[in-house]
Amino acid sequence: MRISQAYADDDTAGLARLLWLDTCGEEPAQPSLDAFAAELAQWWSAHRDSHLAFVARLLGPEIVGMAWVALVPRVPRPGATSRLSADIQSVFVMPEQRGRGIGSALVATAAEHAAHLGSLRVTVHSGRRAVPVYERLGFESSRRLLSRTPDQGPPAS
Repeated sequence: MRISQAYADDDTAGLARLLWLDTCGEEPAQPSLDAFAAELAQWWSAHRDSHLAFVARLLGPEIVGMAWVALVPRVPRPGATSRLSADIQSVFVMPEQRGRGIGSALVATAAEHAAHLGSLRVTVHSGRRAVPVYERLGFESSRRLLSRTPDQGPPAS
């Protein structure tokens, strides 16, 4: 297995395929794979400084797994003007390749790269089934990390 950083020129089609497979059936009006690949290429071009992708390959050129990391600049503080956070996103491994450590290797590589770039913390939003995997990789639940969806709003008084 080879883990490497993905590049828009070479890997967009393979990443689009995995993202498309990961969400197949979730969206009622899902575009074709080719149409989505074009959309992803345009999006990635606009976000190449803030979103990095890492890919897993076995023996050939086909991408069998991916993990994205979103880099978020934080507000400067006195003495710390280059603060950065990172969020692991869209981790997916082809179903027939799961259970081989590919996802763990992708997440570890993405998290290590974010730390190398100076990220003060790396977060991940996970489904319940993957929580033990992330915990084995050193992620911990936090009572201080809170979220709110747009439709929740503040409670009525």
